[in-house]
Amino acid sequence: MRISSRHGARLRGAIPAALVTAVFVAGCSSGGVASKVKDSAGNPGAGVPGAARGPGLDTTPIPGAKGQNDPSLTAFYTQQPDWKACADDPETAADEGELECASLRVPLDYANPGTKAITIAAMRYPASASGSARIGSLLTNPGGPGGSGLDYLKGSFESTDPAIHKAFDIVAFDPRGVGESSQVKCLDDAERDRRDAEDGPDPKDIAASTAFDDQRSKEFVEGCERNSGDLLPFVGTRNAARDMDILRVVVGDEQLNYLGYSYGTYLGALYAEEFPNRTGRLVLDGAVDPAADPLDDSIAQQVGFEKSFTRFAEDCATRPDCPLGSDPAKAALVGVDFLDGLRTSPLSTRLTDGRRLTSSLGWTGTIRLLYADEAQGWHALREALTAAMERGDGTPLVLYADDYNGRDENGKYDGSMDALSVISCADGMSEAPSPQRVQEVLDRLHREAPLFSRDTVAEDLDGPGCEFWPFRTTEKPHAVKAAGSKPILVIGTTGDPATPYAASERLAEGFENATLLTLEGEGHTAYGRGNACIDDAVNAYLLDGTMPAPDTRCS
Repeated sequence: MRISSRHGARLRGAIPAALVTAVFVAGCSSGGVASKVKDSAGNPGAGVPGAARGPGLDTTPIPGAKGQNDPSLTAFYTQQPDWKACADDPETAADEGELECASLRVPLDYANPGTKAITIAAMRYPASASGSARIGSLLTNPGGPGGSGLDYLKGSFESTDPAIHKAFDIVAFDPRGVGESSQVKCLDDAERDRRDAEDGPDPKDIAASTAFDDQRSKEFVEGCERNSGDLLPFVGTRNAARDMDILRVVVGDEQLNYLGYSYGTYLGALYAEEFPNRTGRLVLDGAVDPAADPLDDSIAQQVGFEKSFTRFAEDCATRPDCPLGSDPAKAALVGVDFLDGLRTSPLSTRLTDGRRLTSSLGWTGTIRLLYADEAQGWHALREALTAAMERGDGTPLVLYADDYNGRDENGKYDGSMDALSVISCADGMSEAPSPQRVQEVLDRLHREAPLFSRDTVAEDLDGPGCEFWPFRTTEKPHAVKAAGSKPILVIGTTGDPATPYAASERLAEGFENATLLTLEGEGHTAYGRGNACIDDAVNAYLLDGTMPAPDTRCS
């Protein structure tokens, strides 16, 4: 879709950590939302697979010999990283000295592995058992694209289920382009602050909005090329999956045991496709459908978030402290009017840097809280909207937006939004839709998400996304069968706004050998959120390979 500054934040997924104490908002669906959300470049719809057009380098890895049996990769598979105690972070209550850190080298370009290597940062939480009680390693990915596995493990290792910790070394890594690994860099902190808060021209002025969006996109791409030019063509998810196979061997495992959330399900699916005979116990939670058309996926995500916001608003209206009024039929509209109204009437905050709550930041903070479940997210969203709507204090929503955007209290960004855009655009190519297709999609959007899409016009949907990206890839949406893999466990949540439940159904159906486990409820992802039915089923699979019965549903 056309790069657009007309609406709020780009959607990503979220790890299932405690809402307020979550280290990082990671995970991503396979499409952006065409109206209310955008990525750091202003992209409302670049997702997984992403899109690009125009002449450039074909960066698709060549088929043929690969993996640990490829002689050209022997040096990478036989390396022995130096695992050492991680440095303790004085700003956290946990003792990160219990974790071990190391780095490994992987090829920049798997088609030409001898040309240049890049660094992958890894971390592990050693199993509490040894000998026959230890199963091996459990590799994890919190999502994104752009989510830091290291930050995820630092924020979650103390709450790891004791049975899982006993049996597995919990292993995390920052994928190529992300965090402490060889990182992409496009924008500096000051430019991010400006872009994240910027609402742009009046959305009714289509020409001005389009010109503004295109200029922002060009500037973003120029920054990426200037700061990370060598890395850009090679940060796609398929290469990250190949990196995971090197990591599997480096930690000493014959097969990959893996827990992936949201975008991490796409990474896990591509690993299973690349290395079906190396799969062990794979858990894919909050699934991305690799066969989904990016435009359809974007629309489904926007519909999912409007439904989630509407359910929140209806619940809010039944409570005496609801800032959206007492009429459940009107509460969602009241909230949307307020958030859109911040374009012309931003609110002050208590922040020392003087930042205000704009419409873009307001929508970002709201979307951030809709990733969580009813118990945590809805309560926090009521409080944040009450502060803004009744006390004129935009501080809470700005802080939730900061958490979403990877900004710390000192104004430093973690690079996750750069990586989100770059990896999305490196992951695939979709053609610009026909005018008839645009109109069909626009009609569906206005019909199924009338509030969130009320400013969306055809011009927001008429491009393929990543309009000015300099590299092309032949990676395309496709069903992943992973013939020959071990059984794969897919988990979907019926009220998941970021990766709607239908994507989990389709992913499970596409695999040759998979079982779907369902959580009936709200929020993004299911495992580790305290639902005993889900947690027990996943633990049984990870610990002894016992799959839940087909069509198991947890309430």
